[in-house]
Amino acid sequence: MANTNSSKLSTSLEQGVPPRVRFCPSPTGNPHVGLVRTALFNWAFARHHGGTLVFRIEDTDAARDSEESYDQLLDSMRWLGFDWDEGPEVGGPHAPYRQSQRMDIYKDVAEKLLAGGYAYHCYCTTEELDTRREAARAAGRPSGYDGHCRDLTAEQTAAYEAEGRTSIVRFRMPDEALTFTDLVRGELTFQPENVPDYGIVRANGAPLYTLVNPVDDALMEITHVLRGEDLLSSTPRQIALYKALIELGIAKETPVFGHLPYVMGEGNKKLSKRDPQASLNLYRERGFLPQGLLNYLSLLGWSIAEDRDIFSIEEMVAAFDIKDVNANPARFDLKKCEHINAEHIRMLDVKTFTESCGPWLKAPFAPWAPESFDAEQFAAIAPYAQTRVTVLSDITANVDFLFLDEPVEDEASWAKAMKEGSDALLVTARAKLVDAEWNAEALKNAVLAAGEEHGLKLGKAQAPVRVAVTGRTIGLPLFESLEILGREETLARIDAALAKLAA
Repeated sequence: MANTNSSKLSTSLEQGVPPRVRFCPSPTGNPHVGLVRTALFNWAFARHHGGTLVFRIEDTDAARDSEESYDQLLDSMRWLGFDWDEGPEVGGPHAPYRQSQRMDIYKDVAEKLLAGGYAYHCYCTTEELDTRREAARAAGRPSGYDGHCRDLTAEQTAAYEAEGRTSIVRFRMPDEALTFTDLVRGELTFQPENVPDYGIVRANGAPLYTLVNPVDDALMEITHVLRGEDLLSSTPRQIALYKALIELGIAKETPVFGHLPYVMGEGNKKLSKRDPQASLNLYRERGFLPQGLLNYLSLLGWSIAEDRDIFSIEEMVAAFDIKDVNANPARFDLKKCEHINAEHIRMLDVKTFTESCGPWLKAPFAPWAPESFDAEQFAAIAPYAQTRVTVLSDITANVDFLFLDEPVEDEASWAKAMKEGSDALLVTARAKLVDAEWNAEALKNAVLAAGEEHGLKLGKAQAPVRVAVTGRTIGLPLFESLEILGREETLARIDAALAKLAA
C-alpha cells in the first residue's frame, strides 16, 4: 500500500502551505536533552517555514505523570526561548491540549473504529499470548500477535464474555506491505508479518499511546511529524490508522514523517534518562546559556555548514531544512557542548554577562556573606572573567577572592607555588607594591622587578603572589585582579602568607 499523501505533502511547502508540527512530551521526570533536540528541530522547522508549532502534553499515564513535571516542562520551554502557537497557556482552536482532558474524544473514535470494522475486541489472556509467541519463535515465525481474535463469531465472543474475560481493542492492520517516504531516511517499506494488529485501548477502557497520539495529530491537523528514531517502528501502524480515520471522516490527510537520529552516550549506547549528561536541569544548574546549549544540540544530526559550529538560533532558523538532517546516530560530546557554550558567553555584551551571572553570586552558590559582595568590584572584574568561564557557575570560583575575608585554602596550589625562597620573593614584591601606583601595568612592573632581583622571570615571580592573594595557581589576570582588590587588602594577604611561611 503506497502512501500517496507523503509525496503530496512533501511538496506542500513548495506550494506555500504553512506546516503544522507538534511537540508532545509526557510530563514524567526531568526533561531529557534528546527531547529538547526534538523540540528544537520542530520549532526551527515551523519558524523557518512560517508554520505553526503545537505544544501538546501527553499525560494519559496517571502512574508516571505529575503536575510538578508538567510545570517543569513549561518552565524549560520558556527558559530555552521556545514559543508555541497553540497549547497550554496559549490556547487555540483544537483545545484542550492535555490528553488527560480529551478522554471522551478517544472513546468516541475507538467506538467508530469498532463499528467500522477497523478494530475488534481481543479476549486473549497474557498467558495465552505468551504461549503462542514462544511457539512462533520456536518455529522461526514472527512472534507478534497472530490475529487469533480477528474474526470471532458472535458465539465465540459470547462464550469468552460468559467466562468473565475482559478484552482490549486491537486495530486491524492491512494484509499488505506498507510503504512511506521518511523525510530523513527516504522510502521505507514494512511487510505485514512484521506489523501485526496492535492494541489501542486497554481492558479497563483507557486509550493507549498508539491511539491517542495519531488521533490528536489528525484532529489538530498536523502536517509533519518530526520525532525520534525510536518511534519509527510505530509509523506503519499509525499510517494504517490514518487511512481508517480518513475513511471515517475524522482525519483530512496523513502527515509526512521524519525520524530524527538517535543521540548516543558513552559506549555506543542510546543516551537515556539515567545518563547524568541527559538531564536538562543539569545544564541549567551549571549555567549553560540556552543559546549555547541549543547551538550544540542542533549539531546532533544537522549542521549549518561543514566548517562552522558556532551560530545563533536566528541563523539556525534561517538555514534549517529537515532534509539536511543526517540519519546516522549522533554522539553527545560534553566537552564540545561546553566549548560551544563558552563561545556564546564570549559573544555576550558585558552588561548581559554581568546580569546573567547573578544567580551564582549569591546563596546557595556563593561562599561569601551577602554583605561582602561589592557590585562595583564585580562589574570591574566581569570583563576579565567573561573570557575565561565555560559555564556561568564558573564565575563563583573565579571571583571569590574579591569577596571572601581571606583566600580559599588550597594546599595543592600552596605547595606548588611556595617553593624555597618564596618568602624572600614575597618580601621584595611587597616592598615594591607598597610604592607602586595602583594600576595593573604598574603592579606588573613591580612584581617583574622583584622577580629580577631574585633571578626569576615574571611567570615564576607572580606565582607566589597569586596564591598569597587568591589562594589558587590559576585564575583571572593577576594584576588586574590586584588593582580591583585594592592596595590594603593585597598587602594584608601577602603579610598573611609570609606569616604562614614563617610558621
